[in-house]
Amino acid sequence: MLKTAELFDLSKTEARALLEITEYAWEALSGIHDFILSYGKTLGEEYEKKGEDIWIHKTAQVAPTASVTGPAVIGAETEIRHCAFIRGNAFVGKGVVVGNSTELKNVILFDKVQVPHYNYVGDSILGYRSHMGAGSITSNVKSDKTAVVIKEAGKEYPTGLKKVGAMLGDCVEVGCGSVLNPGTVIGPESNIYPLSSVRGFVPAHSIYKKEGEVVPKR
Repeated sequence: MLKTAELFDLSKTEARALLEITEYAWEALSGIHDFILSYGKTLGEEYEKKGEDIWIHKTAQVAPTASVTGPAVIGAETEIRHCAFIRGNAFVGKGVVVGNSTELKNVILFDKVQVPHYNYVGDSILGYRSHMGAGSITSNVKSDKTAVVIKEAGKEYPTGLKKVGAMLGDCVEVGCGSVLNPGTVIGPESNIYPLSSVRGFVPAHSIYKKEGEVVPKR
């Protein structure tokens, strides 16, 4: 379940062209910047170009207190709330909620993602209808600053990247106050208990209760 096609329904993002050429989703992280720049140039009059390399759909709501730095794309009917901080390289889909004091950097958010309260999402990809509870964050740099290695079932997948946050499959629910450690991959339809510290791979259709206690959904 680590492969891009196993984690995501690629019809639920306009970043499909970037993701479908990858075998593993984290391979897209280094290409987000250039993809946004090229994609933005194709957008029609339904988008407004704001500042340098920022494209915002005319139906999106962006609070006047939000800070958006390009390159960035904000999709249709998306809500960027009070004091949200979008630091660049952010591809934000349709019907997304980016909440108060939430920070985004080098991310792809599929359609209908919700990061509504005090979240940090960096160097990460969040699948369709995934939701991060209040105060939950992606940690994207290891304490020793070495390249992140994805681990699953005793196998290692070197990314070659110093910064990798989390890959959340479609319809993942992350409980409040949780930390997703560098290189975490969560399969579709899985739930993470509040106040969890998660690392490694969580299978699809699972409930993560604590380290060493991951049970299938009934």
